[in-house]
Amino acid sequence: MLRPGLWFTVLAVVGFAGCQQHSASPTKPKEAVLSANEVSRLPEFSARDLEGNAISSADLRGKVVLIDFWATWCQPCKQEMPGYQRLADLYGPRGFAVVGFKFATMKDTEEPKRFAKKLGVHYPLVVASDDLIQKFGGIEGLPTTLLYDRRGVLHKKVIGFEYTETFEADLKPLL
Repeated sequence: MLRPGLWFTVLAVVGFAGCQQHSASPTKPKEAVLSANEVSRLPEFSARDLEGNAISSADLRGKVVLIDFWATWCQPCKQEMPGYQRLADLYGPRGFAVVGFKFATMKDTEEPKRFAKKLGVHYPLVVASDDLIQKFGGIEGLPTTLLYDRRGVLHKKVIGFEYTETFEADLKPLL
């Protein structure tokens, strides 16, 4: 029988296996298959981003939306985020939006606003509460990226690193 403190360690290691802090190369993504009880629509939410601005699911209605769960200590997250900003800059005028939800389970390795600025990321970044994470069906690993169409229907969920070009190919037909 494992001690209670050891359970947390085991769960943290297993849960974040896709996010290796010192990986030299991206990990292979896991494209998730949705189960019957998993959230397949953009959930209702309202929050404040790191700048204090309000952001909600209502603001995203009618847009193609990429939701990215990330953390400052996650190297694959750091690799993906500038590409997502490029997509937001390129396709934002056509109705595409990116929102990043910072996973706060482990201590940040860097102040989040400084982290984002260094990466050139200026799409909305929100600290994800436990309630918010549950609204999205929970998170199995980082990064986790979800792509929704203009009707709020989930089209793709990837756990782990994925190349920007792959998401770009998936989002273009949705625009």
